[in-house]
Amino acid sequence: MKLLRNVLDKFAPLFEEGGKLEKLFPLWEATDTFLYSSGSVTKSPSHVRDALDLKRMMVTVVMALTPCVLMALYNTGLQANLALDPAAVGDLTGWRYAILDLLGVGYSPTNVLACLIHGALYFLPVYAVTLAAGGAWEVLFALVRKHEINEGFLVTSLLFPLILPPTIPLWQVAVGSSFGIVIGKEVFGGVGMNILNPALTARAFLYFGYPGEISGDKIWTAIDPAHALDGFSGATALAFAKDEGVAAFSQGGFFSLNLTDGHLSWLESFLGFEPGSMGETSALACLLGAAFLIVTRVASWRTMAGIGVGATLMATVFNLVGSDTNAALSLPIWWHFVLGGFAFGAVFMATDPVSSAFTDKGKWIYGFLIGLMIVLIRCLNPAFPESVMLVILFMNVFAPLIDHFIVQGNIKRRAARNAA
Repeated sequence: MKLLRNVLDKFAPLFEEGGKLEKLFPLWEATDTFLYSSGSVTKSPSHVRDALDLKRMMVTVVMALTPCVLMALYNTGLQANLALDPAAVGDLTGWRYAILDLLGVGYSPTNVLACLIHGALYFLPVYAVTLAAGGAWEVLFALVRKHEINEGFLVTSLLFPLILPPTIPLWQVAVGSSFGIVIGKEVFGGVGMNILNPALTARAFLYFGYPGEISGDKIWTAIDPAHALDGFSGATALAFAKDEGVAAFSQGGFFSLNLTDGHLSWLESFLGFEPGSMGETSALACLLGAAFLIVTRVASWRTMAGIGVGATLMATVFNLVGSDTNAALSLPIWWHFVLGGFAFGAVFMATDPVSSAFTDKGKWIYGFLIGLMIVLIRCLNPAFPESVMLVILFMNVFAPLIDHFIVQGNIKRRAARNAA
């Protein structure tokens, strides 16, 4: 490591002011601070020091996302292997199947390694394109503005693939990532200045621009049983539960674990064994990430709790009202928690420290309204069953207004106390 430090120090003058490559200083500085702590630190006693800087915060979020990434690899491969016709295995063509045959891992749904590798062959290309496209825009804006390259994109680049279906065309990944970074963040001034979550902004762009690929009321599984296509569509678990009711949806039992019976139990949904966006199906993985973020104080438990309270209240009201024509009103809150992107949105999207509310009371209100509206739209919107993405983006817009009224209320109360 000392050798690497010496090499970086040797080339540093080229990138510093007056050097031949000074215009590329942000790129060099990003590499240097990624490998080592910054050499420029404040020494004045007037500064408050905190071990949690931006780099460590972003790395902490990446670590919290690790369970979701592993589940994205496993479940994507699992769903592909479950849908695969065993008789057609020898006839499969394409680079993914060539790699799987070369590795000799097979296509068995019960083989964990086979599922992980098969899923990785879908996830990693999406992740690589996201890094390349979004990273290029980050570097370009940093060079033009002569700002340092921040680590915020590390999180955005990992969040975005996790909320995409496995068969999303790679050119759409590049376009969506570019839109999210440029329009969702850089036009506002970059890291810390955006009012919308960049990853959700990118997905919303694809959601409205290319609904067939990003999925509306249908979801894509990675392979067709007849091996004629690269993917096939079917009703999402949430859409099926809304249309048919929980009784028809989970005939296998609340805690059954049988992935081949055509139904989905609550336990299977909680673990994440259902088709959907690659990284947001497992509530368990999200809860593990939530615990890590709360313990490290990177994400606000108030926002997460507010979402849970708001969703529980709205679901309880609908359960009491009931309906003979709308099965969604009878969907219990424990099903709302494990279906769709509810858990992932509550843990990783709504708690974004830049686009969410800052004040403690504001976080409760912000989270409460998100949870309430998620269930409201899920149950009453006849077109599309999911609403997490759009609700969080909607509340991103109102988060500054919530904080404004909270702060103004505090100012008035303090002024009244001083006057007394």
